[in-house]
This record gives sequence, C-alpha cells and structure tokens, in this order.
Amino acid sequence: MELADLTLDLWRSLGMPDVRRFAREAADRVGGRVGPVDVVEHLGGPLHRVLVERDGQQFALVPGGTVRLGFDVDAWEPTAEQTADYARSLDEEFGYGPDLKAHLTELLSPPRTVTLATVFMAVENEALTEPPCDMPALLAGRGLRMPGGDEWEHACGAGARTLFRWGGTCPLDEPSWGGGADGPRCELNAFGLRIAYDSYTAELSSDPGAVHGGDGGESVCGGYGDLWAWLTLATANRNPSMAEFVYGPDGADAWDAFSVRPVLSLR
Repeated sequence: MELADLTLDLWRSLGMPDVRRFAREAADRVGGRVGPVDVVEHLGGPLHRVLVERDGQQFALVPGGTVRLGFDVDAWEPTAEQTADYARSLDEEFGYGPDLKAHLTELLSPPRTVTLATVFMAVENEALTEPPCDMPALLAGRGLRMPGGDEWEHACGAGARTLFRWGGTCPLDEPSWGGGADGPRCELNAFGLRIAYDSYTAELSSDPGAVHGGDGGESVCGGYGDLWAWLTLATANRNPSMAEFVYGPDGADAWDAFSVRPVLSLR
C-alpha cells in the first residue's frame, strides 16, 4: 500500500506497532522526524495522532480515503438558543435568509463524498507573506503546498458530521475569539491540529471560493451576532462573501490579514 493511499478507516483499525512503523516510513518520506504519537477518543473509538517535525515546523498526519464532507442542513435542527440568537441578528438586519437553515445553506458546503490522499498538514496556520496568487510558488520552494478546500474541511472535521468539529453546539455566552480561554475551540482537534479556533482567523486554500476557520473578525467587529461569529468556525463554512472579497479587486491590499495551513504531500 502506498503511504498516500492510507484511509481513515484503515488507520483506525491499526495497532500501535503498525502505527509507529507507518509514522516512521511517512516521516522518512518527507524528510521529517517523528514527534509525539498518542491516542485520543474520537467518534466512539480510539484514534491515533501522529505529529512529525520538519524544518522546525510541526505537521499532523491526516489519513484520507473516501470520506463524507459538507453539512446536511435539511437533516439538522437548531437549538432554541441558536434560533433565538439568529433572530436577534435578523432584527439588526443581518443574515443571509429568513431563518437559520436558510442562512447556513448560503454559508456551508453541501453533503458530498470525495476521495482524498493521506497528507501531513501543518499544526498551526501561518500568515500569508505574499498575495494569494503567489503563495503556491512560495510554498513550493519549501516543498509544501496549499491545502485543497476539501482537504481543509476533512482535516478540520476528522470524520465528524456535526456542525462544529467538536459537536453541534457552541457556548454562546463565551467569545469565539482570543486566547487564554477554555472550551472546545481551544483544544486540538482529533488529528492534532489547532484549527477553527478563533473567529479572527481566516485561512485560504487552493479553492478561491472559500475562506475557512474564521472570518478575520468581521462578524465580531460588525456586531452580526454571537452565533454568527461562532458559525465562522463551523467545519463546512466556506464564507463565500469573504472569498469574493479577498480574491476580488477590493481585497487586493488586504491579503496580509489572511493565513494558510501548509500541506506536505506523501506522494
């Protein structure tokens, strides 16, 4: 089996000796060094987490295969608290639809099945140092690349079908931004990534129609509502209006407010 062909289902079935062997082979393939290898509880069973260090940067193993992405808005029912908070946004004339489901339909990617390669993805996002159009070449010079939009979403959710990577709700009485807080957004995800953790973050992928893991603080600064700000951290949120901004003429001088999460390919 080629390293890049490892599936998430197969990964979950391996014992620790095989996990460590795979980790060493994969680290050797990318010129890295195996870091922490541990086990976390995820989706009702154990999941191994593998980190590799390369050139002073940490990367987490993200097993691929055929996976389900997107969010099924029709099958989802919001809590009373979520509905009430969105109603307050509507009262302030914010919102993409007459109700919360219509709003999410505009923001989130639809349910779909895709096949992805296993990769290493940077544990931390990093600020853009060049305009988005120049980042692929800049990253290639470091042996890296931008993640695809589907890759980012899979890496964030790690197989979870919930609205957020940690579940279906968010603590509306707590901020969706800033450090020094406790709670699900501040925890590493199942693969060991610090991802979808601050609504002031805004990550780009190779998909020009998407901005992931935050909106650069637009919703907080604009007073759009507590739930709206938290929804920028939803796994399937593609934030199309912000993507249109950053890749359009109005965003030509704003690219340094965005970030990217580099990928190390195993092929």
